[in-house]
Amino acid sequence: MLPITRINRNIRSLKRYRQVLGILIQYGFGHIVEQLNIDYYVELGKRIVSLGTASRELERLSQAERMRLALEELGPTFIKLGQLLSTRPDVVPAEYLDELKKLQDRVPAVDSDLIRAQLHLELGQPVEDLFESFEPTPIATASIAQVHRGRLKTGEQVALKIRRPNIESVIETDVDILMGLAYLVDKHLPGGEMYDPIGLVKEFRRTIYRELDFSREGRTIDRFSSNLEDNEHVRIPKVYWEYSGRSVLTMEYLSGIKISNVDELLREGYDPKLIARHGATTFLEQVFEHGFFHADPHPGNLHILPGNVICIFDFGMVGRLDDDLKYQLTELLFAVLKRDVDHIISQLLYSGELVDESNVKNLKRDLAEFIDDYYDVLLQDLKVGKMLIDFIEILTEYRIKFPSNLMLLSRSLIAMEGIGRQLDPEFNMVEHLRPFTERIVKERYSPANLSKELSKTVQSYQSLGKSLPRDIKEFINRVNRNKFKIDLEHRGLERMITDLDKSTNRISFSMVIAALIIGSSLIMQTDKGPILFGFPVLGLFGYTVAGFLGFGLAIAILRSGRM
Repeated sequence: MLPITRINRNIRSLKRYRQVLGILIQYGFGHIVEQLNIDYYVELGKRIVSLGTASRELERLSQAERMRLALEELGPTFIKLGQLLSTRPDVVPAEYLDELKKLQDRVPAVDSDLIRAQLHLELGQPVEDLFESFEPTPIATASIAQVHRGRLKTGEQVALKIRRPNIESVIETDVDILMGLAYLVDKHLPGGEMYDPIGLVKEFRRTIYRELDFSREGRTIDRFSSNLEDNEHVRIPKVYWEYSGRSVLTMEYLSGIKISNVDELLREGYDPKLIARHGATTFLEQVFEHGFFHADPHPGNLHILPGNVICIFDFGMVGRLDDDLKYQLTELLFAVLKRDVDHIISQLLYSGELVDESNVKNLKRDLAEFIDDYYDVLLQDLKVGKMLIDFIEILTEYRIKFPSNLMLLSRSLIAMEGIGRQLDPEFNMVEHLRPFTERIVKERYSPANLSKELSKTVQSYQSLGKSLPRDIKEFINRVNRNKFKIDLEHRGLERMITDLDKSTNRISFSMVIAALIIGSSLIMQTDKGPILFGFPVLGLFGYTVAGFLGFGLAIAILRSGRM
């Protein structure tokens, strides 16, 4: 089955598909569209897209800038995809990362009547029956939702996050298109499989569908509230579940000073240095104690309340670290800080990420140079997030894949360090990081944990011992019954097969045209049948059909650019 058939075969999908291709071509990515061989799948008697070049104004922009503009024009789904890719330095080059971080949801507000209808549909009652007041003008708008202020009948001020009407169908269509494009990238672009485009789109599909369900975000907020309930320096908005659902999330309305507005914080008597320390400690507590952290800590999501309390908003993007990943991260951080290249290599080998022995020597050299770059940097000047990004870039060159949650953590660390240094020029993330990592290492090598690990290992070998005889017997039985099969998959030949099909079809088409011309010429030598202008009608008809077919074939060859 052709990959492109994964796209819904309805008018809306085909129209959107053409629109996506047209915008990519408009912004100067026609060469990629051609490499994907898309015309082979979407031609219906004529070429759907005409490959061109970007306008002169766009040509003056870098490819990264044009990609950002194209994603913004393509709309909500592609903007969200760009935002996800901005967290993946292992996949996206640095110049593209910087541009993708600038992606903005530039969307107008939905009409208030439609928003009221959406509230009524989700909550089952008219807005007037549920709320004492509801402000029709949103206080924030985004591609998926917009936020309105309101007041409950009981007097509490609330913020209502309301999903834009019909956004689900738009995203569903776009995700289908992205999956089709991912299959084409994987099959037709050289080295495309290295970046696992299909896996990326699957990850994106899971993320954006979860984001569409506001009840999930509500449960996430409740989980953060539970995790941080003993932290007096943090405030998480309360969720009003009786006024919430899949498309509406009603939360406690809290208003403070944006954490990046240092001048206003000082005027109001807040302590920026104390806020920086509390913010770092809270973030690292989320990472190393709970393994569940806020993955989008930009200044817009962090406000300061009286008492130097940090209020956290928007829990649509979160990261998770299990115990094994925390241990691996901790060991790597310690190895980098101790400048121990051999330990870094051993950790990569242990985790199974490094399998190509021929690259170990070069990787060791590059890691040593990376550590040398940080050798003379004072701890108070060391940027942990930036160091992780540089480390990941080296691993990416050697095709060593890192879990996506570590990418989220790197981005979040960079954001938190930036905020911390803005609040306190002497802020030192390593100082806050060291106690958490030391505790993780002590816990890992504690007698209780070692005993637990030993027990798990014994159980694993016990299970293997039980299943091994059965598996060997099944293998031998399959061989004896001639039912043992090995599946082989060829890669990189699809474009050649497609071109061969095109060439074969053109040859066949030419033979049909030649047969029509020869047959018509023979008929023209006879005087039988109806006569028109002194020539047999059947012969004239054959020449006409051959002429049209030949003209169409010539146009197709010329437009393909391959004579």
